[in-house]
Amino acid sequence: MQKQKQKVSLVMASSGFSWTLPDHPKLPKGKPVAVVVLDGWGEANADQYNCIHVAQTPVMDSLKNGAPEKWRLVKAHGTAVGLPSDDDMGNSEVGHNALGAGRIFAQGAKLVDKALASGKIYEGDGFNYIKESFENGTLHLIGLLSDGGVHSRLDQLQLLLKGASERGAKRIRVHILTDGRDVLDGSSVGFVETLENDLSQLREKGIDAQIASGGGRMYVTMDRYENDWGVVKRGWDAQVLGEAPYKFKSALEAVKTLRAEPKANDQYLPPFVIVDDSGKAVGPVNDGDAVVTINFRADRMVMLAKALEYADFDKFDRVRVPKIRYAGMLQYDGELMLPSHYLVSPPEIERTSGEYLVKNGIRTFACSETVKFGHVTFFWNGNRSGYFDETKEEYVEVPSDSGITFNVAPKMKALEIAEKARDALLSGKFDQVRVNLPNGDMVGHTGDIEATVVACKAADEAVKIILDAVEQVGGIYLVTADHGNAEDMVKRNKAGKPLLDKSGGIQILTSHTLQPVPVAIGGPGLHPGVKFRTDIETPGLANVAATVMNLHGFEAPADYETTLIEVADN
Repeated sequence: MQKQKQKVSLVMASSGFSWTLPDHPKLPKGKPVAVVVLDGWGEANADQYNCIHVAQTPVMDSLKNGAPEKWRLVKAHGTAVGLPSDDDMGNSEVGHNALGAGRIFAQGAKLVDKALASGKIYEGDGFNYIKESFENGTLHLIGLLSDGGVHSRLDQLQLLLKGASERGAKRIRVHILTDGRDVLDGSSVGFVETLENDLSQLREKGIDAQIASGGGRMYVTMDRYENDWGVVKRGWDAQVLGEAPYKFKSALEAVKTLRAEPKANDQYLPPFVIVDDSGKAVGPVNDGDAVVTINFRADRMVMLAKALEYADFDKFDRVRVPKIRYAGMLQYDGELMLPSHYLVSPPEIERTSGEYLVKNGIRTFACSETVKFGHVTFFWNGNRSGYFDETKEEYVEVPSDSGITFNVAPKMKALEIAEKARDALLSGKFDQVRVNLPNGDMVGHTGDIEATVVACKAADEAVKIILDAVEQVGGIYLVTADHGNAEDMVKRNKAGKPLLDKSGGIQILTSHTLQPVPVAIGGPGLHPGVKFRTDIETPGLANVAATVMNLHGFEAPADYETTLIEVADN
């Protein structure tokens, strides 16, 4: 009976679909495989701001400088991970999605487009949550008014206005941020005219819809990486409190008047509020209101999201904190689970490599510390919680340090993660041992160069512990990363030279980068004829899954991005 059940689950007869992976014609089964993801570990030119270069990393250096056919770079940003353009930095969530799924799924703007086109955006938990405010409250939409397509898009705002008003929103206030960075300076006037026209059509239908506040994106709201909380505070004062140094009867008048000032431009317009005939702001945020941040790109929305969501927020005095229902267009930070409500869910990813391998008997161990545990499990498994088969899987979370910033203890839990991976390999209980070492990313985000150097050294030492265990058990390793960070810690001009601040100091870069990441393979269990292919045009993170399946002795499903390896006949 048990065998019968197994057969039924492996072959879904009706669709002709089978979970059974074909055997690889040349690669054997039965070798334990260690998959190591170094978080925030890209490849960039060697200089003093490349913490990976500065740090003592003998293990990673030996992989890079060893056999050239066993080390290569892959793309970890932009279209390679499903983001709209190659100006989009990779991140840990989309990186691990691609690593685990073996295919490229739409992320960011593409995801929002799909949800709006299908109407699915209105059926999700996020929209239903904010909808509870429609009867007695106001719907506030905050974001970049632009068709640049980098952070937001005007057509998405237009569709959301239409959809929300058709689904019960009676009072809508839009808080605009003018662009001039991703689009031409001065284009704000045309965008405001377009939006005002849409809002007047809504008013004709009996919906109280108008622009309530505004300001230039670089001066109001859209700061990032906690560079200047004053930018967010100026936005908060105008959008939430209804207070700003400039007051106008209409947004068009506001933008035209403020742009006429000497040296004015769209990016840096000062904050303004729209007032009624009695001089009262038309759209402060009050108890019972709903707020949606309409940008799909995360980096310049995270700080506002913290101010809107966190009860114990202390970066500036919010003065008044209305009880609101807040949702992002997307979830902006998967590690912080911020915001907790969002209109568009991450892509639904079926048939991940993890599920295939478990269904083909691969016993799997996955481990990281708290800040990246979800990445090596939930995101790796296609945004899915829990085990595929708890008899064949074990996921271990090492508690991260709390109450301190990561640069205070930059070694983080790399050693503990590595030791757990080592023990899992030596136990003989697992066919795949998968870990994430978070140091390069989490310490890199603090902007502390010295600490990031220590972090990179610690990650390298952790890799050594794992590779030594692979050696002991006659296994195979694949070492890679999810995106860049620690390899470039300074902002640069177009010529690649470090940018300086007013006092002549370097401007620290705390973000991810657009750099490629390494993939290295090896170990005593690796078939001697295995080498990286040279015929793939632009390989990316999604090519890793098929590669790992091959190392386990299987061929990947036909629709997976192709494997990075080939087997030469010796």
